[in-house]
Amino acid sequence: MTRAGIDVPTLIQRCGLRLADLEDKRLRTPHAAQQQFWQVLQELTDDPDIGLTLARHLPAYHGQVLEYLFLSSPTFGEGLRRAMNYERLLSDALQGQLRRDGEVAILSLNLPADSQRPFIELLAFGVIEFFRKLTADSFAPLALHFSFKHGANAEQYQALYGCPVLLGREENSLHFPAHWLDTPSPHAEPELLALHEQVASERVAELERQDLIYAVRKVIAEHLESGELSLEQVAEQLGLRSRLLRSRLASANSSFNQILGDYRCRLAKRLLAGTDESIDQIVYLTGFSEPSTFYRAFRRWTGQTPVEYRRSRRGVSDS
Repeated sequence: MTRAGIDVPTLIQRCGLRLADLEDKRLRTPHAAQQQFWQVLQELTDDPDIGLTLARHLPAYHGQVLEYLFLSSPTFGEGLRRAMNYERLLSDALQGQLRRDGEVAILSLNLPADSQRPFIELLAFGVIEFFRKLTADSFAPLALHFSFKHGANAEQYQALYGCPVLLGREENSLHFPAHWLDTPSPHAEPELLALHEQVASERVAELERQDLIYAVRKVIAEHLESGELSLEQVAEQLGLRSRLLRSRLASANSSFNQILGDYRCRLAKRLLAGTDESIDQIVYLTGFSEPSTFYRAFRRWTGQTPVEYRRSRRGVSDS
């Protein structure tokens, strides 16, 4: 976005994020939480083809375990299938499927129905560029199918992707010559392959633990105003036994009370700094039953009273 001349600090601020959040390579933003980003981006740029604009500046994906899985596999096809087993490392929304139709291989990029057009266009471009990199720029797609009905013109797509693009199709999919599936990898290495699969499995397990924390936060956000929340109530909403939820959170180096306290703290600070809501209303919105309990908790979080914090933060964005 910076290379495309977009006002990134303003964009990030309007999305309620911090630039520092983008520097942590371990973090993943759930697909459900990305819709606001695309809406703000399109409003800020007023560019109907923002996905294509950004694609022209998108660096090739490299240096991650998925690339190593690809390179150390015996063939391009086996590398692709292995990488698809760990696609959670890229996104919680993507569910790829690979099939062969005669001389054509079809990689389906199955995404939620609410996926924004720019995200789909960027994803397709990223996949093609990744394949080109793995094959020393020899990979050439035959066609792309997009599920959305309205997009850029055919010439723009052809110039970007190097192949025809068909809109209004049943799925988002990349079509390419099937001979690539059987093409040997010059970097095939069985011992390294086993190591890379182990690392990929560990990374996926770590992300699944983060997914659980996100799910708990989501339940808290939806039910906090109803009053005090318990681990048992959240576990019921998630369809888990409370003992299992407690154990899984502990495995993620977290706890229900820690997540609840962190959510309340962030919400209270945001409301105090960015709104004129009364303290009594903020007590209610953060799920406390008594103002005195809220005051004690807030002083423990920040070392200040809510009134002191509001005065100190007027005109300053939440950290």
